[in-house]
Amino acid sequence: MTDRQTARISSRKQPQQARSAELVAAILQAAIQVLAKEGAARFTTARVAEKAGVSVGSLYQYFPNKAAILFRLQSDEWLQTTGMLQRILENHDEPPLERLRTLVHAFIRSECEEAQMRGALSDAAPLYRDAPEALEVRTAGKRIFATFMVELLPGASEAVRSQACDLILATLSSVGKDFSLSPRTDAQITDRAEGMADMFSAYVLTLDAI
Repeated sequence: MTDRQTARISSRKQPQQARSAELVAAILQAAIQVLAKEGAARFTTARVAEKAGVSVGSLYQYFPNKAAILFRLQSDEWLQTTGMLQRILENHDEPPLERLRTLVHAFIRSECEEAQMRGALSDAAPLYRDAPEALEVRTAGKRIFATFMVELLPGASEAVRSQACDLILATLSSVGKDFSLSPRTDAQITDRAEGMADMFSAYVLTLDAI
């Protein structure tokens, strides 16, 4: 079952030449446009191929089905978020609590700016969310944050750090998703991020004092 799942969402091949890379980029850009316009329910490989101006056969050279395209879009989004997480949390020029505050602001702003696409990809998640590739990409961010928690709470036990890691990440994800459902002004985004950062800081300081 796992092998079949993997085959369904894995790309058939990776582009080796510039022309092939441009074709894949065009397909992915078309997929973003189709997903934003039609939603996950009406997302098809035929619509993507038409939007990209390529044949369905050319599309199938790289993506075996629509689940593979959607997973690639979601994977790219996860990797972008993970990269942001890593850059902020591994910036040792800032104290840990300041890094956490910077991360909250960046994450909430990112959620609001990309709310439409995130919502569409969330609707498509049942097609690939339990596949091994999806689990691997999702856990990468948590590993980075768990490492950061050692700096944030150096005197806490592993159990306390693990619980704090889960709670902060779950709260950040849940609030970010809910807050981004409606259009927000720049001031509203800043206010919400500041409030969350203050809340997390108070929580961390309480744990550090135990």
